[in-house]
Order: sequence, then C-alpha cells, then structure tokens
Amino acid sequence: MNLAKYIDHTLLKPDAVKDEIDQIVSEAREYNFASVCINPYWVSHCARKLANTGVKVCTVIGFPLGASTTKTKVLETKDAIKNGATEIDLVINIGELKNGNYDYVKNEIQEIVAASGRDIITKVIIETSLLTDEEKITACKLSKQAGADFVKTSTGFSSGGATVRDIKLMRETVGEKMGVKASGGIRDKETALKMIKAGATRIGASAGVTIMNE
Repeated sequence: MNLAKYIDHTLLKPDAVKDEIDQIVSEAREYNFASVCINPYWVSHCARKLANTGVKVCTVIGFPLGASTTKTKVLETKDAIKNGATEIDLVINIGELKNGNYDYVKNEIQEIVAASGRDIITKVIIETSLLTDEEKITACKLSKQAGADFVKTSTGFSSGGATVRDIKLMRETVGEKMGVKASGGIRDKETALKMIKAGATRIGASAGVTIMNE
C-alpha cells in the first residue's frame, strides 16, 4: 500500500501564514501526497508551487459551516478552479438537510459538480458529528445521486471528526465505486489504517508527515 497517496495534506486554520503553506507544499512534494488541502485564498499560490509534481490542489467550498448560498458556493468553486484547484471539498447546507429539504441539498451538490466539470474531483462534506445515522445515510445517497466523486466525514471544525463506525456506514451506503474520505482527528498511522480498512479511500489530515514517519 502506498499510504501517501491516500493523504490530503491539510492546513485549513484561519491564521495560517505563507511560510506554513510553503512548508506543507514542500512536504507534499517530498512524500508525494495525493494533494494539499488549503483554503481558497492559497489555491493559486499552491498551484504554482505544485505544477508538474503530480500532487493535486484541493480546496474547500462553503467552509466550514456550509451555510453560504448555492450561488456563492458555485462562484467560489469556479474561482478556485480558475486559480488552479483540481479537487473541490464542498460543505453541504447541514441545516437544510436536517430540515428535510433534500431537493435543495441534492440540487446544490449537482450545481457544484456541474461547475467543476469532468476533470475536477468533487467531495461532499456531510459533517457526521452533527447528523443522526439516518441523516448520514440520506446525505450519502443525495451526494451519490448528484454525481459527486466522494463523501467526506468532517470539516475538522465542528464537534467531532472521523470515526471507523461512520466510515463503515458511509461505505455501505455509497457502495464500492464512490470515494469515501475520512477527515478530522486522524493523527497517527494506526488510526489512518483503521479508516482505510473500514472503507476510506482518502484521508484528510494535518498530521500527514507524522503518519508517514511512523
């Protein structure tokens, strides 16, 4: 197993400075991680630094609350892709999911998928720590129906992160072909491997170097 290729090397904290961004870019090149995952402001900078390396540039949309309008999320997505993003991690409107407004949630995901086009990987952050099991299943089904490439557990900025139980539930719901990303609280190799065994095909972690060095 090439564990590095499972890892989105992540830095999403609001006070991140250029030197820290440059450090995760350098680490991503050294370890050949799947991507760096950064806030939209840093996309163009990272895209320049990672050109022709094989490391993708992932960014987050509607982050971390998911409560922006669909129009805003679409504009944010298009701008990120224009700046060099090759993977999009969208936070759904969690309140509307819990309201039972499933058409809204599905349509929003569809609009982001359409704005991204065929060449951009789309991941849907459902924020599992705020959902019941029934809501998690519904969110995964809506994401699959809307044509997204992945479902993702968490932003890392809410009340909890990825759990093996949630990864198993998500994998069972979406089937074998769709991606499942475990994100939030994965800080060591043992935890990362447990997530992969449970069905994760991508790991979002700020501790990518620690995981690899173990």
